[in-house]
Amino acid sequence: MTSTPGSAGPTAATTPPPSEPGTAGPGASAGRARRRFSRAERWVHRTTGALMLLCVATAACLYLPPLAELVGRRYLVVTVHEWSGLLLPVPVLLGLGSRAFRADLRRLNRFAPYDKEWLRAVRRRDARPGSRPAGKFNAGQKLYAAWIAGAVLVMLGTGLLMWFTGLAPVRWRTSATFVHDWLALAIGVVLAGHIGMAYGDPQARRGMRTGSVERGWAEREHPHWKEE
Repeated sequence: MTSTPGSAGPTAATTPPPSEPGTAGPGASAGRARRRFSRAERWVHRTTGALMLLCVATAACLYLPPLAELVGRRYLVVTVHEWSGLLLPVPVLLGLGSRAFRADLRRLNRFAPYDKEWLRAVRRRDARPGSRPAGKFNAGQKLYAAWIAGAVLVMLGTGLLMWFTGLAPVRWRTSATFVHDWLALAIGVVLAGHIGMAYGDPQARRGMRTGSVERGWAEREHPHWKEE
């Protein structure tokens, strides 16, 4: 086809070709998605979660007779349990080298006025949109992070007393065993709840899997995130 004079003017040069159905321009995905976690944060979460599940699984094999009989090799199970527990704080310590991880730790360590409103709404079982305001992390996630961090430290301390019998008198070791066993049960229950809530929120799982979430979800579930 023969072009006419002026057909290659400014309008033709600046007008992009129409998009095909079902496709989006280069900036469309960036507009719909929002970055939530860095690669280092996702690595810390996955590694810590794997070590925690390994601790819980080996503990179950040590304390539940049916599992103990099924698995056998008690010495190996004890060794895996001890070393997975000893390594549990390591991913977090290594993650401190990440600026994004340190920034999120500061967020988790701060309670804002809207966090109290979130807790009141949970107590009233009020699930209306806007009734549970939150920053990047809601009050429940902050409480969970604080509780699990304290529980891991207690488990590490009591576990060392049980492992190295010469560190303390028998009375201390007996008390350490009692605390260790019952706190392990509590951790198992809390972890089950944590995993159940994660399975109920696909966007939360996507954020931890890929690092990004939908912008609409972020604005609806974490409206104060931008302020932080």
